[in-house]
Amino acid sequence: MSSERKLFGTDGIRGVAGAFPLDLETTFAIGRALARHLARTAGRRRVVIGQDTRESSESIANSFAAGLAAEGVEVESAGVITTPGIAHLARCRQFDAGIVISASHNPWTDNGIKVFGPDGYKLPDEIELEVEREIFAGIAKASNGAEPQDQAAGSTLPGNPELRRDYVEHLIAGVGAVGRGLKLVVDCANGAASTVAPDVLARWDKEQALEFVFIHRDPNGQNINDHCGALYPETVARAVVERKADLGITFDGDADRVLFADANGNVVNGDAILLLVARDMKAGGRLRNDLLVATTMSNMGLEAALQRSGIRMLRAQVGDKYVLEAMQKNGATLGGEQSGHIIFLGDATTGDGLLTALRVLHMVGRSGKSLAELVGDLKVFPQVIKNVRVREKKPLMEIPEVAHAICQAERALDGHGRVVVRYSGTEALARVMIEAESEHEMHCYADSIVAAIQQALGV
Repeated sequence: MSSERKLFGTDGIRGVAGAFPLDLETTFAIGRALARHLARTAGRRRVVIGQDTRESSESIANSFAAGLAAEGVEVESAGVITTPGIAHLARCRQFDAGIVISASHNPWTDNGIKVFGPDGYKLPDEIELEVEREIFAGIAKASNGAEPQDQAAGSTLPGNPELRRDYVEHLIAGVGAVGRGLKLVVDCANGAASTVAPDVLARWDKEQALEFVFIHRDPNGQNINDHCGALYPETVARAVVERKADLGITFDGDADRVLFADANGNVVNGDAILLLVARDMKAGGRLRNDLLVATTMSNMGLEAALQRSGIRMLRAQVGDKYVLEAMQKNGATLGGEQSGHIIFLGDATTGDGLLTALRVLHMVGRSGKSLAELVGDLKVFPQVIKNVRVREKKPLMEIPEVAHAICQAERALDGHGRVVVRYSGTEALARVMIEAESEHEMHCYADSIVAAIQQALGV
């Protein structure tokens, strides 16, 4: 059998809800396959499951849980909760695995399955491949009538509130007070943060003078990420200006990432947050090896600003899973992505938007400065990212016209910019990122590569 994974991408299994592999028969089979893997590797075989607010999440969670139960696995539900919430519970409540039903920042019509091990980390690629083989074997048996497909299971909603309280207490336990009054706009993306963020901020704010304005916290199953949240940070930026707030916070659908807006209505992305946090951690002696791990998508301006502060930056493959691997390999305590995944190794095992938000608020409050002042010296190179929907993911450098366009851009920029062209790990998209000193050059080369990809692979 091929050693290449067919179902698992960079962030679990993802696709259109109701279609393979997210039809109920297959999600049941995936649950059984994971249970059989646990039978070989775990002890008590207890699993915690959580979900986001998509219309399809409950039925997929129920089907998956039924597959686990069919193999004798004990399933506990946390109901609607963030992805990092499940990662925390898997690690700290001694579960053998944690399951999240979510497609993160994707539209409501999509969904996905993320799997965490008992250590709170996403499964290694080789384990995902092993589980995949079990999945396909189970599907084959079911199609031949050799395996029962009883999908009866209890509901995973509303879930055990004690599990969510455990996660909330974990978040607020290690973060100091702001120390001064701030007015905040918080965009919950009509996703998992809608149920957790208000509780976290209210309990953390018991002795502080914070004022919260929550927006997009009324999920209806179809409005998750709908022109709101971290995918549309300009939404919270406008709201900050309109409400005359000090700062804006915006999560994605499962709240494993977060972006911000300053009081002037400027979006503050993951690069700027990495700079702010890295400096703070270095000053406190908590930035191990004076090292930060970012990705190929982070701006050259971040690297230059970090160098001025005596901080080294390593680039990893895109995906918080790969950022984490590079952090562990190189002994880093901080890493993240421009998109807003920030990993505080030692305090969390994956990106956690709520944890990042609390820490940024603490830094802003303690400093006596605005968010804009704290990141004001980050001078970014002009950068553009363009997405191209593709019908297949053929290796880009094997397509002559695409390879020619990429090589032409790289030769022309020659150290004065960067070219990153890659496929999304979660969607049928090619992503083209160009950085250049000249905006004209940047757009010209981006358009040339996009045109070549559209001609060869476009839908």
